[in-house]
Amino acid sequence: MTWWTWMILGAVLLGAELMAIDAQFYLVFLGLSAALVGFAGMLGIAMPEWAQWTAFAALSLVSFFTFRKSLYEKIRGGAIGFRETISGESVDIADDLAAGDESRVEFRGTKWTVRNTGSGVISAGSRAKVVKVDGLTLHVETEQS
Repeated sequence: MTWWTWMILGAVLLGAELMAIDAQFYLVFLGLSAALVGFAGMLGIAMPEWAQWTAFAALSLVSFFTFRKSLYEKIRGGAIGFRETISGESVDIADDLAAGDESRVEFRGTKWTVRNTGSGVISAGSRAKVVKVDGLTLHVETEQS
């Protein structure tokens, strides 16, 4: 294949990664490998077609096993110190909130609905502990001091 065919293949694979809902970075490494084979051809490194496909496969496999997991974890939230849930954090309650009632609060720069799942009233101006997150609803209970 010509060098520009590899470049087009690489661009298509990288574009497909952007359009895929959750391709988990497999297409990124395939696209980069195709682009590298195309770049080698552009630089004048002449390879028979079987060698191009072998280089493509080898680059893809090496990049999968070397870089994919760490990159995927960093981008998707598996990095050290990242909390996937906000359960256990505290929110400021603006209005009195009886057991089972809902209200609106601002938390982390976003408006949330809070639902008191405890048995007592959470008074205005106090803090509540998030026990569960359901969409944009925070289930809260009175924070123990």
